[in-house]
Amino acid sequence: MRQEGSPVRHAVDLERAAPYTVLPFRMDAGLMARAAIGLVVLASDQTMEYEWRRILTDVPGLAFFAARMPSPADISPGSLAAMEKDIAGAVDLLVPGVALHVVAFGCTSGTIVIGEHRVFGHLRAARPQARCTSPITAAMAGLHQLGARRIALISPYVAAINALFRRHIEADGVQVARIASFNHANDAQVARIDRASLESAIVGAGSAADVDAVFVACTSLRMCELTRDVEQALGKPVISSNSAMAWHALRLAGIDDRLPRWGRLFEQPAGARAGGPDPGRLSQAFFLGSS
Repeated sequence: MRQEGSPVRHAVDLERAAPYTVLPFRMDAGLMARAAIGLVVLASDQTMEYEWRRILTDVPGLAFFAARMPSPADISPGSLAAMEKDIAGAVDLLVPGVALHVVAFGCTSGTIVIGEHRVFGHLRAARPQARCTSPITAAMAGLHQLGARRIALISPYVAAINALFRRHIEADGVQVARIASFNHANDAQVARIDRASLESAIVGAGSAADVDAVFVACTSLRMCELTRDVEQALGKPVISSNSAMAWHALRLAGIDDRLPRWGRLFEQPAGARAGGPDPGRLSQAFFLGSS
């Protein structure tokens, strides 16, 4: 039987075959000369990483690293609450040993059902030095920064989840004047809702006189390439889950680059809600399920 030689023997053979040089090297900051961001993505999500790559490729010296966590195919308050046990494990998978400036939890409805304080507790347990955000945290920071007071909420969610959104948003000082929903629970199919459907929904609800901004909720909805066009059609700000969280993560990381091609929000600096003493703030007025 043929036996392989030892690693030492192979090394000796290599030195005999040709000169072998151990090269000196120096290290720089790598991909994250300015900041490193961790992103927790639901297993079912087809959209978030694509949209973050599209947006953040415009920012030099920034790297983001994603980890997936288990998630339900069908979205309900109960199935969203059940995800809580897997958050910390997903954060543990984010480039161990690499310091992260920000950790973002990528589920809008899940954050509302579980509670921002509980979600951030799991993120900070694994990454105590990182600042934290979520889509709803970022959206509220963005709405306040834009001066929005009465919004139209566009979502794919069923009525029970939309009711939780309204309570959460209004408890944070923004009135939900209108809700328009695709009323669909299957996350994989929500990711396939097309541009025309989204544009029609946004313009239909957002053009009302009692609305001064539109929030399109859900990380599965494909919004980043639509936002600027629909804002110009409406003459009002439009923010979405993925774009708002990308903006907020940048500002939390101390990156103030203006990226107007992705919407009005990306022209905004870090305001009191986006970069104060506790920029990964919790929504103190309303903690669903905090008892």
